[in-house]
Parts: sequence; structure tokens; C-alpha cells
Amino acid sequence: MDVVVTIPAYNEEISIGKVIADIKKVLDALSVSYGIVVVDDGSIDQTAKAAAEAGARVHSHPKNYGLAETFRTEMDICISLKPKVIVHTDADGQYSADEIPKLIEPVLSGKADLVLGSRFRGKIDSMPLIKWIGNKAFTAIVSHIVRLPISDGQTGFRAFTPEIAKMDIKSNFTYTQEQIIHTAKAKKRIVEVPIHFLKREEGKSKLMKHPLHFAMRAGINLLRIYRDYEPLKFFGIIGCGIFSLGMLLALWFVWLHFTTGIDGHLGLLIAMLLLVLTGIQVITFAFLADMKRA
Repeated sequence: MDVVVTIPAYNEEISIGKVIADIKKVLDALSVSYGIVVVDDGSIDQTAKAAAEAGARVHSHPKNYGLAETFRTEMDICISLKPKVIVHTDADGQYSADEIPKLIEPVLSGKADLVLGSRFRGKIDSMPLIKWIGNKAFTAIVSHIVRLPISDGQTGFRAFTPEIAKMDIKSNFTYTQEQIIHTAKAKKRIVEVPIHFLKREEGKSKLMKHPLHFAMRAGINLLRIYRDYEPLKFFGIIGCGIFSLGMLLALWFVWLHFTTGIDGHLGLLIAMLLLVLTGIQVITFAFLADMKRA
């Protein structure tokens, strides 16, 4: 099989049929052998039925596991089909099937191992402000970690080799950043192509249940990524902050001693020592964590 297109879906019965039909139309025109996989993540509507009727191979979760676990299921199925290239897209129709050819070409021609469809290098019809900010923040962190000028580290529209699909995703929130980081750390080739991010025609986002909820989950995941892949900087900054606070208390202690002549600031002295020692311990842990990661 040449191409497998995989789609995670949750309560997308309205749009999933058209998404699959559009994909089939594009791939039929390319004259390649292909398969379409839909992983229904515990939908309570007729998503699975609609996808099957449209001609996709459907796997249904018994309940809603979330994006990361659904991605792991997708990859297990795709790998078993032994394609030359895997395309990942969404079920809401915001990624145009017409742009699949330019995603798969660099992989099939051996020019790239992972191709990202960049919304920020292309055109965005609609994106909530909180998601725009979150995407930019995540992408900046990912770019810093991999030392590559990534413009859209959150895109769900991407193509990659089965080898990339086998990489372990540990996050329980999303797969997007980890796949890029693993690919870069393995010295594989990453390419971006501009895409047109369409306005959602039916329903609303299943990912962003509430802007505050999305911001909190995204923020926690961002911190976890930085912790796991840049432990020296992550824990080093925390340790230096604690140590600096302890040194400020030490300066205050000395100032009080020389201005008041009172030596009985025992509580202040204890707090100072605790902060300084804790800071040193955290900094030491930062070096140990960095050595283990390396």
C-alpha cells in the first residue's frame, strides 16, 4: 500500500463523510493504492457508522480517551498496513484534502521523513485567539528544543514515514510536539509546506471545550515538554530562583544586623539557609537530569 490516511474523530458524524469522500477523490486522481483509517474516540453520535459507510476502516474506542491515546491507536493500525507514507488529518474538514499531494511528495521522493502542513506559512480563515496564542507559544518552545525554525508545531495535518510512526508518544494530552521533537532528536528530516486552514463549516471544536480549560491543559503540557527535553534549563531556572531568594534574605539579614544591631532574627536565618540549600539541591538535580537525558 502506498498511502494510509488516518483520521481521529469524536462526534463528527456531520463532517466525517465529506472529509473521507474528498480524500478518496484526491487519492483516486493520483493513481496510488491507499487506505483510510478512522479511529472513533468514544463518540456518542453516529460518527463510526458514517465513516464506515463512506468507505473507511473504522476502529472505535469504548470511551473517550483523548487525542494522544487515539493517536497511539491510529499509529498501531497504520503500521500494520505497511504503507510507504502515512497522512494524518482531522475529521472537521478544516484541512483540505486537495493539499495531501504536496504533503506526501517529499516523503515518497525521499526528501523528508516528516512533513508538516503549516497554517502560519499559508492562510488561516478562522482560529480563536486563545488557540492562536497557544499555538505560537508551543511552537516557540518546540523550535527552541529542536533548534529548527518550525512555524507550526501544533498542526494536525502532516505526512510521515512508518519509521516516524513507531516513535513512542508519552503525552496524555497531544502528540503534535512530541513527534516533532523525537524526529529531530533522531536526526530525521523535517519539512514544512504552507497550507490553507479552512473555517469550520459544521459544529464546533471538540478539542477546545472551554478557552480556560484549553489554556490550562496546554500550559501544563508546555511545562512538561520543557521539563522532559530541557531539564538543565527548566530545573536550573527554578533552582537559581530559589537560591537568589535565599541570598536576598541573607542580604536583608546582614542589613538588619548592621542597622539595628539585633542578632535575634532566627526565623529569617532559618528561612535563608533553607532557601539557599534547596536552591543548590535543585540546581544539582538539574545537572543530574541533564546527564541522564543525554
